[in-house]
Amino acid sequence: MTFRLVALDLDGTLLDSGLQIRHQTLDALQRIRKRGVQAMIVTGRHHTAARAYWHQLNLELPAICCNGTYIYDFSNNEPLAGNPLSRDEARMLLSIVREHPVHAMVYIDEAMTYETHGAHMTGLLGWSASLPEPLRPRVERVDSFDRLIDDAGVLWKFLVASEDTAALEHFESAIRGCPQLSCVRSAGNRLDISRAGISKGHRLAEFLAQRGIEAHEVIAFGDQNNDKEMLELAGLGVAMGNSRQEVRDCADWVTGSNDSDGIADVLHRFVLETADAC
Repeated sequence: MTFRLVALDLDGTLLDSGLQIRHQTLDALQRIRKRGVQAMIVTGRHHTAARAYWHQLNLELPAICCNGTYIYDFSNNEPLAGNPLSRDEARMLLSIVREHPVHAMVYIDEAMTYETHGAHMTGLLGWSASLPEPLRPRVERVDSFDRLIDDAGVLWKFLVASEDTAALEHFESAIRGCPQLSCVRSAGNRLDISRAGISKGHRLAEFLAQRGIEAHEVIAFGDQNNDKEMLELAGLGVAMGNSRQEVRDCADWVTGSNDSDGIADVLHRFVLETADAC
C-alpha cells in the first residue's frame, strides 16, 4: 500500500513525557517527506499551543486543531474551515461548569483563557514559559468567563479538568444530556467540549477530500479517545503503546509508547522499507 499523508496527534503520541519530539521520530518524518509523503498535526490543542511543533517539524500543511473544530494555516496565520461554539451554546456549557467542582478553560480566537489557577495550569504555564517568546502560546487569565463569552470573537472549545475522577464523570454525564454539544476525553483527567458532530476524524476526512487524498492513503497516530475516529478513518490507524484499551481496539496496529521510537518504527516498516523494496 502506498501512503501519501501521515496524521499526527501531539500529546501522548508525537510528544514524549517531556513534551519533546524524539530524535528518531524527527529523522523518520524527514525521510518520508523526502519521498513525497506529507505530514500534518491533528491535535486537541489550540493553534498557539501547536505552533512550536509545527515550526520544529518544518511543516507545510495546516494543522487540525481543537479536535477538529477548525483548521489553522500557520503559513498565513489564519484559521480556515471552522465550527466554533455559538454564544448560546457557550453560555449553556458555562452554566453546567458552574454546577460542578471542575477547572475550566475557554479557548477563544487567539488565546487559551482561565479564571482560576487549577492544577492543570501549572504544567501548561511552565511549558509555555520554556519556549522562545515568538513561539509561546497565549494563556490569559480573565476575570469572568461570562464577559468573555459576550466579548470574544470566536469560541473554539471548553477544556475541563479534574483530578477527582467521580467529579469528571458527573460533569461528562451532564454534557452528554446536551445534544448540541460534543464531549470527548483528551487525557485521563481532561475533557474537551465543542459543538456536536465535531471530531478529528470528521475534519480530517473533509481535508482529504479537498486535497484528493484517499483515506486508505493515510497513516494516523493517536493515543486517546479523541483520536478514535481518526484512527478508524485512516488506511493504517496506529495506537500508541500508552493508549487506552478502547483506542487500541479501533486501531489497525499498536506500536510502542510515546516514550519509545514507536512512530519511527511504524514509518520505517510501512513507508521506508516498503519503498526500498520496490
